[in-house]
Amino acid sequence: MRVLAAMSGGVDSAVAAARAVEAGHDVVGVHLALSRMPGTLRTGSRGCCTIEDSRDAWRACDVLGIPYYVWDFSERFKEDVVQDFIDEYAAGRTPNPCMRCNERIKFAALLEKAIALGFDAVCTGHYAKVIEDADGNRELHRAADWAKDQSYVLGVLTHEQLKHSMFPLADTPSKAEVRAEAERRGLSVANKPDSHDICFIPDGDTAGWLAEKIDMTTGDIVDETGTKVGEHPGANAFTVGQRRGLKLGTPAADGKPRFVLEIRPKENKVVVGPEALLAIDEIRGIKVSWAGLPIAEVETGGEFDCHAQVRAHGDPVPATARMEVTGHGGDAAAAGQLVVRLTTPLRGVAPGQTIVLYQGSRVLGQATIDAARSLQRAEL
Repeated sequence: MRVLAAMSGGVDSAVAAARAVEAGHDVVGVHLALSRMPGTLRTGSRGCCTIEDSRDAWRACDVLGIPYYVWDFSERFKEDVVQDFIDEYAAGRTPNPCMRCNERIKFAALLEKAIALGFDAVCTGHYAKVIEDADGNRELHRAADWAKDQSYVLGVLTHEQLKHSMFPLADTPSKAEVRAEAERRGLSVANKPDSHDICFIPDGDTAGWLAEKIDMTTGDIVDETGTKVGEHPGANAFTVGQRRGLKLGTPAADGKPRFVLEIRPKENKVVVGPEALLAIDEIRGIKVSWAGLPIAEVETGGEFDCHAQVRAHGDPVPATARMEVTGHGGDAAAAGQLVVRLTTPLRGVAPGQTIVLYQGSRVLGQATIDAARSLQRAEL
């Protein structure tokens, strides 16, 4: 096949491209320029998609003997990922920019351009697996190494996108093996640190970065009863589950710490309360998509057993789910709201986060969390 290898400049994408070459595919490497700040350089393991990463990607392609290009996706990244991140926080939600980047950049904009140029597949260094069922339909599954599994952030992939997705690291038992392979292949990124944090906020100071993008207005911090217990410099700087930085003037009656339970941007209020009130057992999701063909229960609107995961490195918990039709035509798979009941409550679930559903190792699909509540207590 003609394969476009997305080269981030890290060890995973370099080894993935090497394996695609070794499998006999016609491979071309491409690095995505997602920022127009020419002075952007990586600091240790903070950030990604920098000038340094671009150079590392070029060196890897040179060793592999494949063509290398840099594609400028900075404008689309700014609009679809960065601005979306700002808008979501301004609305009091907690977004996941990596999900949006995979959805709108790596497996939308990049894949669309790749197919238009005659490529059959896009290859990345994600730890996830694509499996074909008996009818040849593709399913997304967890990688062999659950510690490195990245199927959560790929939960946004659609049936059509999975047809053109290639993950050569799917069955690799550990990251150590990937690094050892890179060393054997003479790739200079063999010992390069993994990137973390949000790539466009490399110093990790999300609150400080947002303060420059969103108008922050002081307001009240109230407890679960509505009583004022302090003031905040801007509600958008807080996230559900947060404990530090509240600077409350009135201590809790039981002397125990308070946590952020809810953010109300329209009222410019932050609601705090005891840790026990963070437990969530019902989640409602919007912008639902299915990773591969939906299971039968989705089509009929029936309830099904699954496991739910709300963070990239969070533990999946048992749950039941169903689609509640909200659109016209009665098609639960195409238009509706995902309702998930958690058997094991989760803490600190916030609107804007992504919930991904699994059956065994298979990723069923995902939704953006619109509401999270406890069925055991009254609404705040």
